[in-house]
Amino acid sequence: MGRPITLVTLQWADMPLEVLAKKASEWGYDGLEISCFGEHLDVGRVLEDDKYVRERKDILERYGLQCSAINSYFVGHSVCDHPIDERHKGILPEHVWGDGKPEGVKRRAAEEMRKTARAAELMGVANVNGFAGSSVWTNLYWFPPINDDVISGGYKEFAARWMPVLDVFGEVRVKFGLEPHPTQIAYDIYTARRALEAVDHHPWFGFNFDPSHFILQMLNPKHFIEEMSERIFHVHVKDTKLNIDGRGSILGSHLRHGDLRRGWDYVSPGRGEVNWDEIIRHLNAIGYEGPLSIEWEDSGMDREWGAIEALRLIREHGFESSSGAYDAGFAN
Repeated sequence: MGRPITLVTLQWADMPLEVLAKKASEWGYDGLEISCFGEHLDVGRVLEDDKYVRERKDILERYGLQCSAINSYFVGHSVCDHPIDERHKGILPEHVWGDGKPEGVKRRAAEEMRKTARAAELMGVANVNGFAGSSVWTNLYWFPPINDDVISGGYKEFAARWMPVLDVFGEVRVKFGLEPHPTQIAYDIYTARRALEAVDHHPWFGFNFDPSHFILQMLNPKHFIEEMSERIFHVHVKDTKLNIDGRGSILGSHLRHGDLRRGWDYVSPGRGEVNWDEIIRHLNAIGYEGPLSIEWEDSGMDREWGAIEALRLIREHGFESSSGAYDAGFAN
C-alpha cells in the first residue's frame, strides 16, 4: 500500500469534526490531519479529560480514518510574530490572547505549543505541524537599510523562544514540522538552513514540506526536498497558480485570495504550477513514507468538489519507488 492520503481540517473548521470525518471517509481519504482550532481539537481538554480523547479517537475509528499529524498554525505563529496586534485576537484562543500585550501573548503561545506536544502524545500522534513566526519578516525589504545584527537577533530570538518548546517535543518524542512559508523564520532553503542552525539542529525540529509556498516565490520546490531530505517530517499537497502578467507582482498587490488580478493564488492540486510527478519522484528518492496531506485552498472552487478532485489526482500520482532499475532484469 502506498502512502496514506489525509485531509487537513483547518479549512473546514466551520464543520464539526464528525461531519467532516464522515465526508472524508466517503470520499476515500485514509485519514485526517486535525487542526487545533475551533471544535476539531481542544488542546486543554485533551490534557484534562480522558473521555474527550476517547471521543476524538472514536470519531476516527468510526469512519476508518487515521490521524498521523495535528497542526497548530495560529498559536505557533504567535510565539515569534511581530507585531502582535488585533489581527491575532481573532485567531487565537482567548486564554492565549489574554490582555493582548505582545510579550504575554508570545509567552502564552509558547506554553500552548508545549501543551500541544503533550496533547499529540496522548492522541497517539507522531507529528505536529505549524508555524513558528518571525520577528524579522517585516524587514524583508531592506529599506531603510537594516543592520545585519537585526536579522541575526531575529534568529536568536527564534531559538530562545522555541528551544524550550522543542525540548518538550523531544521529551514526548513528537516531531515539530515548521512549514516554510512567507512570514515565517524559514521560507526558502537559505532561511531554513539558518533556522536549523539557530536551534542547533534540534533532533525534533524539521519541516512540513508544502510545494505551493515555493512556487509563489518562483522557486523550484524539488530543491528543498534534495537539500532537506533528512528534515522533511511531513508533506502537504497544495498548489499555486502564477499570473505574472506584467501588472501584479508576487507580493500579492494587497488583493485578497480569489481576485483574478493577483500575481499568484492557491488553486486546487493539479491546477497550478506544481509538478506532482517530479515531487513524488523526489520524495521517493529520499525514502519519504509519511502521509500526503491535502490542504485544500482554492477560493474559486467549491471545496467539496476540490477535495474529491485533489484526492483522485494524488491517488494517480502517489506511486511508490521502484525496487530496482528498469534494466536490472537484463542481467538475469
